[in-house]
Amino acid sequence: MKFGKEFAAQLVQEWQEAYMDYNYLKRLLKDVLHFRQQQSTPSPMMAATTPKGSSLKRRVSLYRAFSGLTNRCSRGSPRKSEEDEEVILVSSEPNGGLSKTMFLMSSDDDGEYEFVFFRTLDDQFNKVVSFYKKKVEELVAEAGELSKQMDALIALRIKVDNPILASNGDPSFSVSVHSINGGKPGQSHMSTIQEVEMSSEGCLEEEKRGDDENGRTSDVKGFRPASLEVLDQVKINIKHDTPVSILKCVMMSKKSEMSFSKRDLKRTEELMTHAFVEFYRKLRLLKSYCFLNQLAFSKIMKKYDKITSRNASKAYLQMVDDSYLGSCDEVTKLMERVEATFVKHFANGNHSKGMDTLRPKAKRETHRITFFLGCFFGFSLALLVAIVVAMHARDVLNSPGRNQYMENIFPLYSLFGYIVLHMVMYAGNIYFWKRYRVNYSFIFGFKPGTELGYREVLLLGSVLSVLMLGGILSNLDMEMDPRTKSFEALTELVPLGLLLVVMLITFCPFKIIYHSSRFFLIRCAFHCVCAPLYKVTLPDFFLADQFTSQVQALRCLEFYVCYYGWGDFKRRSNKCGGSHIFDIFYLVAAVIPYWIRFIQSLRRLFEERDGMHGLNGLKYLSTIVAVTTRTILELRPGNTWLIVAAASSGVATIANTYWDIVIDWGLLRRNSRNPWLRDKLVIPNRSVYFIAMVLNIILRFAWMQTVLGFREAPFLHRKALVAVVASLEIIRRGIWNFFRLENEHLNNVGKYRAFKPVPLPFNYDDDDDKGV
Repeated sequence: MKFGKEFAAQLVQEWQEAYMDYNYLKRLLKDVLHFRQQQSTPSPMMAATTPKGSSLKRRVSLYRAFSGLTNRCSRGSPRKSEEDEEVILVSSEPNGGLSKTMFLMSSDDDGEYEFVFFRTLDDQFNKVVSFYKKKVEELVAEAGELSKQMDALIALRIKVDNPILASNGDPSFSVSVHSINGGKPGQSHMSTIQEVEMSSEGCLEEEKRGDDENGRTSDVKGFRPASLEVLDQVKINIKHDTPVSILKCVMMSKKSEMSFSKRDLKRTEELMTHAFVEFYRKLRLLKSYCFLNQLAFSKIMKKYDKITSRNASKAYLQMVDDSYLGSCDEVTKLMERVEATFVKHFANGNHSKGMDTLRPKAKRETHRITFFLGCFFGFSLALLVAIVVAMHARDVLNSPGRNQYMENIFPLYSLFGYIVLHMVMYAGNIYFWKRYRVNYSFIFGFKPGTELGYREVLLLGSVLSVLMLGGILSNLDMEMDPRTKSFEALTELVPLGLLLVVMLITFCPFKIIYHSSRFFLIRCAFHCVCAPLYKVTLPDFFLADQFTSQVQALRCLEFYVCYYGWGDFKRRSNKCGGSHIFDIFYLVAAVIPYWIRFIQSLRRLFEERDGMHGLNGLKYLSTIVAVTTRTILELRPGNTWLIVAAASSGVATIANTYWDIVIDWGLLRRNSRNPWLRDKLVIPNRSVYFIAMVLNIILRFAWMQTVLGFREAPFLHRKALVAVVASLEIIRRGIWNFFRLENEHLNNVGKYRAFKPVPLPFNYDDDDDKGV
């Protein structure tokens, strides 16, 4: 693989604007090479006088060889070769300041091109150094904050695990007691003396280093103990994670004193572990940033030497090594300190365990997934062909029981069809996100190494399709076979059994079948149901948006309850359509997803004080009105409701379409570099964006067929037409997903936002005074 591709593959996507622009510098060198090739090409007249079989290049080389022999005999100092001549002078300001390169060969024919190259090279280098220095300063400040948090955590551990020793307040007493009693290696927390040693170790090292720098000798004869007085200056900042705790917090006043329960200590340790892991990840990415840029400058200078036959790389790379980028070892020292601290404090001294937590292993791609995907996809095709043959043999489409089948059985199986289609669209999203380097795992907040790839999602979808198609085929076979006609109840229970199997797999507590991803989905769904009691994050409202495109799936779940709870499923009949209660829940099932998004928008409005969330809430409120009037029109047809439904649906459709394209996708920017799109695009072909906008508008208006009266086609049953429209909405949502996440990714790139804020467990009093 060429270095340019390897460089692009390894860089941090959110920082891509801060990296050295290797491709642009390569283009400048290509201009130099192209100019030199033009200069070295002989003119037609000179080519005519050149003997056949010889070349100008050969004649020049012979002449230079002869001149070298004569120069050898001449008096005076030998003349420097072209490679030994000084090409550039590099100067840089102290303390990581700006660097400037003076090109000494401007009088050459191609000097102008090389001058532009070095000027651009300086700009790129200064950009990299400035960004790197800024990030190092931020991480050093964050390390100081983590150090203060660790002081409070150590004091809290001593207070909770050994309240008697902590109340004594004498560190030497703690040491003597530990030396007498001894420590048990299997304890969940470290013993008191270990905490004291670890708290003092970092401070001791800092004091020794400071003494060495100032030329004085350190006369420290013991450890500085962890002071418990720090607990008087902090407050535990543990956010409430359950709706019950949030309601209690709202209804009851907060406690003024600090809590010292073991439950709070456990939660505090979890937050600190997460903070250390994220901080170490930042250090690793910044170290990779430094290494990749140094390597890029080395590669581009060697390429320059090769093209120009000069020797400028040595001087320039020496400047790079002496600069802040090459000489600053603060990141390496911080990494070593974090590793030592984490192993001692959070891994009980087990180095391998601590490093496994700090450095999660990369996800390994296996051929087993591809193999099973191919198998189940083949099974799905075979079952689909078998169903078509069975329907043709029984002449289901012209059968008198066609309407009965479509009214009772088709909604049961269409639920799984909606889910499979949505999974296929999501797998396509993952494939294109990876292809165009959209960091979807970071945006969604997946635990590193646990995110599903498009093969895994397609495998799950193909397995579900096999179960669904197998159920349909078994249903048809049992009805066609005279020997099994007496088991009509068993025939009707096949969809219910399939639903139970899917739910059991989804909520299975064991660590099998993508346990982490399943529980991530369950947690986000629970947050949606309990909105607005939880802080709204991107995965939460993103999943709620998916639910708005699965309204028919929710109605199918309602039909399951009605068909198997109230209906006579043994005779394949139901009275759901004439039930007033069913009509109410039929409306509620359609409104719930939009209601969730409405109250999520209100929660974000109150928290972030951003008026756009209020407008987003009004958009979903208009959609709720439109869905309500459409549902009433479907259940109680009438001219009045038709006019109201058409008006509200038109307003909601226009508002939603505008919000999709302009706000969620960030397109239709008149003054952007890409007319009517946006400044930055991840897909090179701009026509894709215009096609996506047109498809979004068309598919947005597709569901208005129920309002305009097209509720049944000549060749399609009403239920089948509803399924087709619902499938079009799922396809529209799949297209929306890609561009919505692309816009989010580009916003992160524009703000260099490669990390998410990590909550810390303690608030210091001085932080409260500053408003932190």
